[in-house]
Amino acid sequence: MNISRGASPRPIQRYITDDPNGINWIKIGDVSENAKYIKSTKERITKEGAQRSRLLHKGDFILSNSMSFGRPYILDIDGCIHDGWISMSGFTNLLLPDFLYHILKSRNVQKYWKQKASTGAVSNLNADIVRGTIIPIPSKKQQQDIVSILDRFESLVNDITTGLPAEIAARRQQYEYYRDQLLSFKRKS
Repeated sequence: MNISRGASPRPIQRYITDDPNGINWIKIGDVSENAKYIKSTKERITKEGAQRSRLLHKGDFILSNSMSFGRPYILDIDGCIHDGWISMSGFTNLLLPDFLYHILKSRNVQKYWKQKASTGAVSNLNADIVRGTIIPIPSKKQQQDIVSILDRFESLVNDITTGLPAEIAARRQQYEYYRDQLLSFKRKS
C-alpha cells in the first residue's frame, strides 16, 4: 500500500486555472461531513501545478491530516491534493475500498490515530502514523459481507428519506394517534 502526504505548488494562486482541461484541485471545502466519495471540485490547477502536487486517481483514498484529521474519503475523480491530505493507494489487491473505508472510520482506528497524533504541540496525522496502523484483512468475501451490513446501517442512519427520519415520522404519527385517542372524551348530554 502506498501512503504519502499531498503537496502544494507555491504560490497556489499562480497555478489555479479556469481551463476545463485543468486538473481537479481537491480541497477540504469540496467534501461534506457525511460524504463517502469526492465527486467534484470547485477549482482546477494547471498541468504545471499538478507536477508540483500529488496526482491521485479514482478509487484512491485521502485522509485529512489536521484539525478533523483522519476522516477518509474515496476519490470518485482524478485530482491533485495539497499538503493538508494524506493519500492511500495500491491496496485493492488485499482490500475492498468500501471495507477499507469502514475500517478507517472505525472507533479503534480513529482512537489510535488521535493518540498518536496528539503527541506534539499541534495534533497532526502524518503518513508514518497511518503506515503504523494495523488493519485486519479478512477474505474478500468476508469484506463484502461486512460492507453490505455496514452500508445498510449507514444508509439507515444518514439517508434523509429513510432511516431515522422515517422512524421519527412513524413515532410522531403513533404519538398523535394515541394522544387523540387518550384525549377524546365523550360529551355529556
